[in-house]
Amino acid sequence: MTKTILGTSCLASALLLAASAVASAQSSGVPNLNVKPVCRGIAQQANTPGERGGPDLGYSQCIQSEMAMRRKLIHRWARYTPDEKANCIGNEMGGYGSYTDLATCLEMAQEARKLNN
Repeated sequence: MTKTILGTSCLASALLLAASAVASAQSSGVPNLNVKPVCRGIAQQANTPGERGGPDLGYSQCIQSEMAMRRKLIHRWARYTPDEKANCIGNEMGGYGSYTDLATCLEMAQEARKLNN
C-alpha cells in the first residue's frame, strides 16, 4: 500500500513538473532547447572520409543552423495557438531538443488547423 501511494505521488509530481515546464516555456516564448546532443549526433554521423571539415565543422554548422531556426521561430511565434505550442514544446522537452523539429511540428499543426477550419 505504501509503495502504491509513494508511486502515485511520484507520478503526480512528475506530471505537474512537466506541465509547468510546458506552460512556462509557452508563456515566455520560444523555449531554450539544448541542441548540442542533436548536433553532436549529426556531426558524428556525417564524419565520412570524403567530408570536408570533419565532425567539428559539421557540429558548428548544425549549431548555427539551429540558432538561425530559433530566430525564425521568435518572429513566427505569435502565429501559433497555445495548444499547438504546448503540444510541440512538450514533444521537444521530452527528448533531444531541436528548433528545426519544433518548427516542423508547429508548421504541421498550423496546417492541420487550417484544414479543419
